[in-house]
Amino acid sequence: MTEPLNVTLSVDALSPRLTGIGRYCLELVRGVPIVPGVGDVHFVRGAHWVDDPEALLTDDWASPKRGRIGRWLERRRNQRRQRRSVVHGPNFFLPDWAERGVITVHDLSVLLYPETHPAERVRDFERRFQSSLDRAAEIITDSEAVRGEILSMLGVPAEQVKAIPLGVSLAAVEADPLALQRLGLSHRGFCLCVSTFEPRKRIDCLVRAYALLDPALRKAVPLVLAGASGWRNEALNGLIETGVAQGWVNRLDFVPDALLGALYAGARLFVYPSRYEGFGLPPIEAMHHGIPTMVGDAATLIEVTKGAARVVDADDVEAFTDQLADALEDSLWQAAAAEAGRTVAASYRWQDSVEATVAVYRHVAGR
Repeated sequence: MTEPLNVTLSVDALSPRLTGIGRYCLELVRGVPIVPGVGDVHFVRGAHWVDDPEALLTDDWASPKRGRIGRWLERRRNQRRQRRSVVHGPNFFLPDWAERGVITVHDLSVLLYPETHPAERVRDFERRFQSSLDRAAEIITDSEAVRGEILSMLGVPAEQVKAIPLGVSLAAVEADPLALQRLGLSHRGFCLCVSTFEPRKRIDCLVRAYALLDPALRKAVPLVLAGASGWRNEALNGLIETGVAQGWVNRLDFVPDALLGALYAGARLFVYPSRYEGFGLPPIEAMHHGIPTMVGDAATLIEVTKGAARVVDADDVEAFTDQLADALEDSLWQAAAAEAGRTVAASYRWQDSVEATVAVYRHVAGR
């Protein structure tokens, strides 16, 4: 009889306001325990066990009552027989106490674009990442583009790095005119961007390009910017405030899944002009809802959208404006892009991602 595979999963990325990495972690939390052949799955946050990781999604989560990792390790050393267990750090880092395991490296933006991150994040990454890299038996990443960067920049053997695409979490919802009306929006009457507001997302380029559109088009199809405030965005905030004052920008903060689905379902166009991504979940979620999509010319975005999105060099603001105007007004392209996008989005399933991840665990456990 095959021995069950036991897993310890770090859940540091879970919080009430899920980022893309948080969403990835949540899907592992939900999916890994139900894969056939998986035995015990334990969850850890920092130096503490977590009994119910989904409680981390609430604002009133308190520190767990279970013991610290050190006491658990001591018990394990005293065990006469240890069952196979694989530790996975799904957010770049292995727990400090783990001697060996699997890490997911979503992107190398801290190394490639350190100027787009807070200085303290860069320092923390530099301090912790090499240690995790040294202890990683295998590395998972989200795209072939980033896999290539890992191989060329980090010197990791090719057989130790596997690209596993992410999936779509949001169920496609029908249009909800009342939800949109409460936001002052109408069905197919706005352009949507969902993103954390940080420099490499190039939202400033989007706002500048939108400002150059014909005023009548801006008024008819305002720009909706949804997402948590990030960092180094003082100039961007000024651009947004001007657009809000002029009536063609609607700035929303982080939105919960129910409202996010309504926004996707109601948009005329989704724009994601990011300079660099590890995967890029928002464009795939938009395509899943049948929304014509435009993405920045990042290699990963071109890879994952598989030709179904219009690609733009967001740094060329005037050309960006022309692309926006055409995409907002070309109904034939919109229909074709919506159909192509649905097909692409359907190819990304969390079940496939989780099962491929567990296959990596099995490979590590079998060594």
